Amino acid sequence: METPHGNPSLQTALNFKAFLLKSSTKTNINLYDHLTRVLIKIMNERPENAVDVFEELSLEVKCSQLQDTQSTLRSSQDSNAALTLAQQQKSLFSQGAGDEQEEGVVETPLPNLAEQSFFFEQVGVGLGREETHKIFLALKQLVEAQSLQRCRFWGKILGIESNYVVAEVEYRDGAEEEEGTDETQENEEKEIEAREEDEEVAEVVDPLPKSTYKPPPPVPKEPRGSGTNKFTYFVCQEPGLPWVRLPDVTPAQITVARQIRKLFSGRLDAPIISYPPFPGNEANYLRAQIARISASTQGRCVWINLAEKTEEDIEEEAEEDEKEEQPDEPEPEVGPPLLTPLSEDAEINNTPPWSTRLSSNLIPQYAIAYVRSNLWPGAHAYTCGKRFENIYIGWGLKFLGEPYTPPMLPPPQQEYPSGQEITEALDPSAEEEQAWKAALEEQQEAQEENEGLDEEEEEDDND
Repeated sequence: METPHGNPSLQTALNFKAFLLKSSTKTNINLYDHLTRVLIKIMNERPENAVDVFEELSLEVKCSQLQDTQSTLRSSQDSNAALTLAQQQKSLFSQGAGDEQEEGVVETPLPNLAEQSFFFEQVGVGLGREETHKIFLALKQLVEAQSLQRCRFWGKILGIESNYVVAEVEYRDGAEEEEGTDETQENEEKEIEAREEDEEVAEVVDPLPKSTYKPPPPVPKEPRGSGTNKFTYFVCQEPGLPWVRLPDVTPAQITVARQIRKLFSGRLDAPIISYPPFPGNEANYLRAQIARISASTQGRCVWINLAEKTEEDIEEEAEEDEKEEQPDEPEPEVGPPLLTPLSEDAEINNTPPWSTRLSSNLIPQYAIAYVRSNLWPGAHAYTCGKRFENIYIGWGLKFLGEPYTPPMLPPPQQEYPSGQEITEALDPSAEEEQAWKAALEEQQEAQEENEGLDEEEEEDDND
């Protein structure tokens, strides 16, 4: 049989080469290229007894061709919020220096949060065992870092971006650190200094009339360790994150907090934009809401007489010639007794302030008594024998019973009284001005005649 080229051996060699160039379906390598690479490797290395190590050389060449340039390992995942939080909470589970002490040897202010959580679970209140245990360990860190006499898990206030875990503490006698000046107080002092400087400059350039208005005296805040500032509060966004101490609350902050309604953002330094303006940031607003939830106060727990005058006020009044009538002394306000029955609390839109029930109606002798606040949704309390505790888990807002309506802005005040002296009028014409002068002269002549008649009558009476 003749081939197109007339050489059957050449055609057979081409067909065999095409067979050798056929790639494998598994490794995608053909035999021709593999043999070529093996022979090149033998020529480069020239091993002894090449025929004996031919299989090994072939295996090495084949393995080198099968190596992938890309790594088969998975790329490391980017750290997310859950991983970062887990790394921060890792320190909660590290053993402290005083953990190996025997139980009952040293009295600790750390509360038995596991027991409290068990009783709250009976009435369907709690944060779950996992989160409760983390909060328990976070309170343990707070107790180890501060010299505390008492520590209690107050509750959890929810926020838009993050939440607040709140701890209520009492320091030991003389162990409380002095708190720095509040940021709001510093800002007020700076504003007063700047205002005084501006007034001094204005007096030098163009003296202006000074206002006689005196603002009402501010209600002083109660001292630390009494009233609304009886306890100190620490907050953290998540167990394992640093605890931050909240500033003391002032009556002005509580008064304004009663008139506004805002959700928490979860950032303590966030500004509070509201009307009426709130004197402080979110840390102050959080502290005011904690005071309201804990005691439903009116700004102070102890009444103070703002009409009582100081020595400076008495000296200023003594210098004045005209004295106004002094108002009557205000009567001191007295709050309800400490153990006032819950039935005497005021209702809001026919809503009872409290709801009471038992944890079980089947075995009432072993049931847990439970009360829930309807005015502050999220406030709960239980009692079991001599054990009792309260907790708050909510948004930190009070139940109003009706849609919230922001207060209206007051009408603008008048700058000056409107009168004839300052009312603008058109200039009179020459004829009107002459007529006015003539009328004024006639009026003066008539007045003089009347005075002359009066003098004559007095002389006749004397005669």
